[in-house]
Amino acid sequence: MTDAQTHLKSAIEQRDAIVQEIQELNTKVASKRELGLKVQGIIEYLEQTGVKLPEEEAPASEAEAPAEEAPAEVAE
Repeated sequence: MTDAQTHLKSAIEQRDAIVQEIQELNTKVASKRELGLKVQGIIEYLEQTGVKLPEEEAPASEAEAPAEEAPAEVAE
């Protein structure tokens, strides 16, 4: 087999592996999409039946706010 033929064979094998990986990823995406839709349906059902989460005592934005830093001095 010539170098060009060897290179062609290698490229075809690489392409086939990539196509297979894409197919596997598409299957995973479809599965995750289906699971996401099921979970969304559960959320909607629970909300429609009056289920609510308890209110937090402090807003999350205050709890996660970083401490104020001193203004940086600009050297000229």
